[in-house]
Amino acid sequence: MELELRHLRLIVTVAEQGSVTRAATALGLTQPALTAQLNRIDNTFGAAVFTRDQRGARPTALGEFVLARAKVLLPAMAALVEDAHTIVSGTQVRASSVRVGTASTALGGLFVNRLISELEVEVTSVTLPDVDGVTDQLASGALDIALVGLCGTAEPPAADGVRWSRVSTDPVFVLVPDDHPLAVRPVVTLGDLADAEWFGVTGAGCFQRCFVTACARAGFTPGKVSEADRAACVDLVRAGHGVALVQPTFPDTPGVSVVPLAGAPLHWAHHVGWRDESAALPVEGIVEAAAGAHAEAVSRSSPRFVDWLAPGHNRGAMPRE
Repeated sequence: MELELRHLRLIVTVAEQGSVTRAATALGLTQPALTAQLNRIDNTFGAAVFTRDQRGARPTALGEFVLARAKVLLPAMAALVEDAHTIVSGTQVRASSVRVGTASTALGGLFVNRLISELEVEVTSVTLPDVDGVTDQLASGALDIALVGLCGTAEPPAADGVRWSRVSTDPVFVLVPDDHPLAVRPVVTLGDLADAEWFGVTGAGCFQRCFVTACARAGFTPGKVSEADRAACVDLVRAGHGVALVQPTFPDTPGVSVVPLAGAPLHWAHHVGWRDESAALPVEGIVEAAAGAHAEAVSRSSPRFVDWLAPGHNRGAMPRE
């Protein structure tokens, strides 16, 4: 006998009823007919699915395993049939699960949270080391959606079938130890930090080149420049080993202070991307989720950034777009 979906439904019903007699009634079968079905199922698996005695029917270890799989397969099959009927009737099926990739952004968690809560989709997420890798996976279909960060003057890589929308462009701030002489300043210049060791300068895109160019315009060449992830930057800066370039949405963190750079010489932009073929994706909702994630990050960020955004604040020129 080949196992079929009806056999899985039968197993689930017996487990739910806890009795072959009650399960037979629920299924509209006679008890002997249901017992015969269970015997054939046991023969198919090569072991008993239930322990059956005067106290009722209880799943064996094999039965628990089969039940766990059945509770996944049966709803999935029901959804498949429902979606197929929807397609036949001419109504577009909305995606129920998406694969999201992020790179060079501090907004990834907030973005995924909003996709789950606002679009009511299941999300599988992955963080990749660079924007090129995210774009390649979008183009190949390995990802459905992406959120990436880039130097404010750069654009995400072009790829067939991939579309990008700019979410935000923010100034880059500097992270210093709380006991640094510049920590209390409302704003600092790159020249004030000419002798500093720098952390967090990513090599992706044009940001490192833009950083070195901005330093040259400020009249110096940066000394040691090291790449580090966000957690490492905090530890290194807190310990007094240098300063770091950070996104302004960096949250208040004990031991370190976020300070604006005068004239906003550097910027960081966020872009959300998707595949054209993902017709079932609610693109407008995806873009809104990305914008909402940025807004939420701003609301939770350092007060220095909130002040910088305030009308009338002398924050310098924003990049041309």
